Amino acid sequence: MPSKQFVAIFVFLLCSVINVISVAAHDLSGYAAIEGRFFFNDALFTDQKKDNASFSFQPEYYHEWDSGSSFTFVPFARVDSNDSNRTHFDIREFNYLYLGDNWEIRAGVGKVFWGTTEFVHLVDVINQTDLVENIDGEEKLGQPMIHLSVPRDWGVVDFFVLPYFREQTFTGKKGRLRDSVIVDTDQAKYENADEERHIDFAARYNHTIGDWDLGIYHFTGTSREPTLLSGSDNNGNPVFIPFYEQINQSGLDLQLVAGEWLWKLEALNRNGQGDNFFASVAGFEYTFVGIAETRMDLGIIGEWAYDDRGDGATTAFQNDAMFGLRLIVNDVASSELLAGVSYDMDSSAHGVSVEASRRLGDNWKATLEARGLFNLPESDPFYGLRDDSFLQFELAYYY
Repeated sequence: MPSKQFVAIFVFLLCSVINVISVAAHDLSGYAAIEGRFFFNDALFTDQKKDNASFSFQPEYYHEWDSGSSFTFVPFARVDSNDSNRTHFDIREFNYLYLGDNWEIRAGVGKVFWGTTEFVHLVDVINQTDLVENIDGEEKLGQPMIHLSVPRDWGVVDFFVLPYFREQTFTGKKGRLRDSVIVDTDQAKYENADEERHIDFAARYNHTIGDWDLGIYHFTGTSREPTLLSGSDNNGNPVFIPFYEQINQSGLDLQLVAGEWLWKLEALNRNGQGDNFFASVAGFEYTFVGIAETRMDLGIIGEWAYDDRGDGATTAFQNDAMFGLRLIVNDVASSELLAGVSYDMDSSAHGVSVEASRRLGDNWKATLEARGLFNLPESDPFYGLRDDSFLQFELAYYY
């Protein structure tokens, strides 16, 4: 649940715009979904159950004035049958965008994505990961921010002031997809005395030059990736305690479009968390357009992730190769399929992921996911998930 400070920001922004919104036309959309996760193996740990179901709801309110300025509100809620940590509420977006002459500013709670690669997003540092939603790390929590964007012919410069930090979410005691030792978020620690109230800053430059898309950025503030420290709860049971340290991180994302080829790179250098290190992910995507004389497009994806911290990295990808296929059917139902395999070059551990989706009529959408981890050594950070291969089905109604 949001902290008192986060709720205060929400209430302040709501009061700031409610008079204007109340007399303006509005656009309301969103979705409601039911989800089932079915695990192939019994749970490893006490209190876990084999399968679970959940319900999620995400409405979206949007209004745009004649000036081009706009207001967006996107809350999100999920109720899970087993995991109390996955039963949660978040404000994904709640912000006002003001358009000035050759500049714009967005204030409130927002979401920002940086990056070019498919499997690992190294440079996507603004928003915190909502890990209880999905282990792929794609879902993000809303981030309080003031975002100034200045577009020019020579590129776009963005400045961010991030006045409040969001802690990463973790699976609870009764949830699957966790280690044998749970993460106790109630005992979270910070390197800086201001804790979650520490003000972070970021700046980014991006520009398109011919077939090249280039982004360069710097971030200074609280790391989104906590170091997990060994500790104990009030009953003396062993737990992991998340420790959020201060970092300075600079990086770039690069993409080259060359016919049917996409060449991609994300790289960073980070100072903090006890070390100065370099990490990168590089790869390509080649698309076969109109395969077998049909409307379908087939993309072949290959990427390699590297982190020079090795086993001391706070991520699972230190020396991993990833291969995937993306099928776009280009039919009226917007049918898509993405399948991938990741392979640890050091331990031979590997993971498999399949995601497929299809619209059912004008309002319904069905999504199928399958994930599995195999040949995991005890030293692997995902070792606790060795029996957590699962099949997930979601049916969503969009309005």
